Amino acid sequence: MDTPGDFIVFDVDGVLVDVSESFREAIRQTVKRFSGETIDNGLIQEYKNQGGWNNDWKLSTQIIRDLGTEVEFDDVVEAFNDLFLGPKHDGEDGLIQREVWLPGNGLLERLGGRRRLAIFTGRVPLELSITLARFAPDIRFEPTVCSGDIENGKPAPDGLFKIAATHPGANLLYVGDTVDDAQCAQAAGVPFIGIAAPASPRRQDLIELFEEEGAFAILGNVNELEAIIPQ
Repeated sequence: MDTPGDFIVFDVDGVLVDVSESFREAIRQTVKRFSGETIDNGLIQEYKNQGGWNNDWKLSTQIIRDLGTEVEFDDVVEAFNDLFLGPKHDGEDGLIQREVWLPGNGLLERLGGRRRLAIFTGRVPLELSITLARFAPDIRFEPTVCSGDIENGKPAPDGLFKIAATHPGANLLYVGDTVDDAQCAQAAGVPFIGIAAPASPRRQDLIELFEEEGAFAILGNVNELEAIIPQ
């Protein structure tokens, strides 16, 4: 069946995947390795809510430096990837295996009958491919835009512009979970739906940030999306 020309564009982390025990844990363990300090998810969310911290390698480096330890960015990247992707960087033994898929059974198939599905994420292609192959091998996301596919990452709108260029005239809707996602959508002139999970630390702060950025809707999880996407 042909799907309509308009797009639902998904961020991945915090929207399609619970990353509290994968990416967030990799940040915590990386910071611990270099600084000796134990941080919690509340501190990570505090940085995320500031905006400009879509790249978890850069975020980890900044937190380590803010805790008083000088560190080289490349060393942080190597340590982070060892944790997240495993020592061989193939995903088999890394924290990426702790991810939890959030969409309920049949949700994306039903949404795919109403709109084209696409992805704009700060992940690198390998990280995305491992997760999609594991959880959604039969779901068609086209296009997928990852870090490195565009000149400027979020909150710049480059990724949304790249998706829009594949089908000129199509309408986009972006679903994300950070202020960077919201600002990206606003810069692109694309309606934004924010995901603020009930268990998320600093949730009320995040909701207020979404409201300030003109979010079209704010949901507790991606499964609530179906109710507001017309058939």
